[in-house]
Amino acid sequence: MNPVNYLYLAALLFSIGAAGVLLRRNAIVVFMCVELMLNACNLAFVTFSRMHGNLDGQIIAFFTMVVAAAEVVVGLAIIVMIFRSRHSASVDDASLMKL
Repeated sequence: MNPVNYLYLAALLFSIGAAGVLLRRNAIVVFMCVELMLNACNLAFVTFSRMHGNLDGQIIAFFTMVVAAAEVVVGLAIIVMIFRSRHSASVDDASLMKL
């Protein structure tokens, strides 16, 4: 399989994730789209790493996965707290949390 095909797939996944972040209002869906964008970046890192014959891109992808796991923990906690206080997971309601 040609590595360019993986880059096309990464670009498609990133575009779908960016469209989801920009168009959707539900916080859970926006959160999943951000994770989709991170996975697309990881796929591009690994593809470029394989094309150049070194492991740097794979190491960066590993650290990106670690950061994404920490983001999931913090992000879901914030979404749950917003849902408990507003009874909605809408992104528009999050702006009402300001003092």
